[in-house]
Amino acid sequence: MGFWDTKKVVVTGGAGFLGKHLVSQLEKRGCRNIFIPSSKDYDLVNMEAVRRLYSDARPDIVIHLAAKGGGIGANRANPGKFFYDNLMMGVQMMEIGRQAGIEKFVALGTICAYPKFTPVPFKEENLWNGYPDETNAPYGLAKKMLLVQSQAYRQQYGFNSIFLLLVNLYGPGDNFDLNSSHVIPALIRKCIDTQKAKRGLSPKGTVPEILVWGTGNSTREFLYVEDAAEAIILAAEKYNKSEPVNIGAGFEISIKDLLKLIVKLTGFKGKVIWDKSKPDGQPRRFLDTSKAKKEFGFKAKTSFEVGLKKTIECY
Repeated sequence: MGFWDTKKVVVTGGAGFLGKHLVSQLEKRGCRNIFIPSSKDYDLVNMEAVRRLYSDARPDIVIHLAAKGGGIGANRANPGKFFYDNLMMGVQMMEIGRQAGIEKFVALGTICAYPKFTPVPFKEENLWNGYPDETNAPYGLAKKMLLVQSQAYRQQYGFNSIFLLLVNLYGPGDNFDLNSSHVIPALIRKCIDTQKAKRGLSPKGTVPEILVWGTGNSTREFLYVEDAAEAIILAAEKYNKSEPVNIGAGFEISIKDLLKLIVKLTGFKGKVIWDKSKPDGQPRRFLDTSKAKKEFGFKAKTSFEVGLKKTIECY
């Protein structure tokens, strides 16, 4: 029998962007008992709702994907909410999981937890060497507390929990809401919508324009969502330590070069205006992913251009 055949699994955030891809891959691996709590029925910020979830689902494994977050704009607008909601959801899910005696808890962290000026590529041992970038520090620190909890619980209770640090994800089904989206879906939407809106409507000689935050000089690393789901499943199957593990694609690209690629792939024929009064965020982001390969055999498979094409086609 396969690893997942008899497991009862709770996937918080299972109806979300990453969650849908993860659940699909779990089903392909033979997992027949997956419980996806809806936020309407189970408000995981509320302890009683968390207790009820465990009572209803009785899981063997919990994969905690649920999060409140977004791009720089959303993080700047909601620092208190993002800190409190993410902290309370994660801490309570792990604590009640410990009380319930589950086999394993998989906690998802974020590259936002790394110090602002971490040497590139980011190594797991650099995680505590400074304060995160101010634009998303409350979110990053709330997630980082799950690592502290995971290690403390393994030390005191022998609780099997793991902590994975993910880069920004992208792919089909991403969030294209400009008020809360990350950079890739936001740029795709701006290019396509602006091109459509201006087609045949602009006075002769004018060109469509899009406004982009910052200078374009900061760099980011992006992981295709299906690769991320594969990494989480492999870690759930094979990794049983509380030391953090980076999950990424193993490359970095400047926002300026990212936009050039999206412009090419969407066929946008307009002008780009950089709003340099807006923040760039962390100067560079690029993970050392060697530990994930060594510990549970994960290496990203999807080329960046192929992944972008699929995301654009989805929108």
